[in-house]
Amino acid sequence: MTVAGALLALSIAPQTITVAHADPEPSTTELRSKALKLADQLEQLTEQYNGLKVKLAQSQRAAKVAADNAERQEKTLEALRAKVGSLAATSYMQGGSDPTVSFVASQDPQAVLDQASTLRYFATRDSSKVLELMQAMQAAQRARKSAEARAQQVTELRTQLDAQRKKVTDAYEKVRGQLVKRDPTQLAKLPVIGTGKAAQALRLAMTKIGSPYVWGAEGPSSFDCSGLTMWAYKQVGINLPHYTGSQWNAGTRVSRSELQPGDLVFFYSDLHHMGIYVGDGKMLHAPRTGDVVKIAPMGGRPFAGGVRVA
Repeated sequence: MTVAGALLALSIAPQTITVAHADPEPSTTELRSKALKLADQLEQLTEQYNGLKVKLAQSQRAAKVAADNAERQEKTLEALRAKVGSLAATSYMQGGSDPTVSFVASQDPQAVLDQASTLRYFATRDSSKVLELMQAMQAAQRARKSAEARAQQVTELRTQLDAQRKKVTDAYEKVRGQLVKRDPTQLAKLPVIGTGKAAQALRLAMTKIGSPYVWGAEGPSSFDCSGLTMWAYKQVGINLPHYTGSQWNAGTRVSRSELQPGDLVFFYSDLHHMGIYVGDGKMLHAPRTGDVVKIAPMGGRPFAGGVRVA
C-alpha cells in the first residue's frame, strides 16, 4: 500500500463514522446500542490507524535514507568542485572559453547545466572529473528532493492521523457520556478507549466490579482502595506499592482537566483514598468496609490530584 493509498483510506474512513440523530429522550438501551456501534467503528479505525502508523514509520525511514544519501552526495560534490575548479581556472587563464568556469562559480550549477550548449560541451568533454562532478551534482539534487518529499508526506500523514483519531474518539466519548449520565453502571459494559497499559489496567479493574471491600486486601477477590489499583497495574507489568502515599509518587502528576482513563485519582489532603479514572468525571474504586468495588462520581470528595502511571 502506497502512502497515497494510505491517505486515500484515511480520507474515506470519516465518511463511515456517523452518529444518527436520536430522539430527545433516547432510552438506556438505545444509548448503549449506539455507543457499542460507535465503539466498533472506533476499533476498525484503530486498525487503520495502526496500519498507517506502519506506513508512517516506513516513510520516516525512507526520508532518513534519502537525507543521508543527499548529504553524502553533497560532500562528493564539494570535493569534485574543488578539483574541477582548478582545471577550469587554468583553462580560463590560457584564454579558453570554458563553461566549466561558470559551472564551478555558479551558485546554481543546475541552471548552467540546463543550457543546451553546456550539456553538449560536457557530453563531449574528455574529462572524467567534469562528468563525475555533473553526475554527483545531479544525484545530490535528486536525493535531496526525495528527502524533502518524504518528509512532507510524513508531516501530512501524521497530521491527518491525529485529527481523524481525535474526531472518532470525541464522537465515542460524547455518546458514552450520555449513557453514563443516564446509568453509570453501563460504563462497565462499554469498551475502554486506548491500547496502552493504563487502558488495559482499567479494563482489568472493571472486571472486579462487585468485589467486596476488605481492609488491607489486594485481590484477587477482595480489595481496599490502593490494593485495587496495585492489583490492576500489576496485571500489566507495573508494580505499585500497596500504599496511597507511594502511588502518589509513582508517575506524572496531571490536573483534573487532563485526566485520561486509567489515571490514578487521589482524594483528601492526606491522600487516604484513591481510585482509577474512567472518564466523564467518574472513577472506579473500592470505597469502604461494607461496600463493593464500583463506578462512582468523583464529586463529593476533595480532589487532591491525578497521577499518570503509564
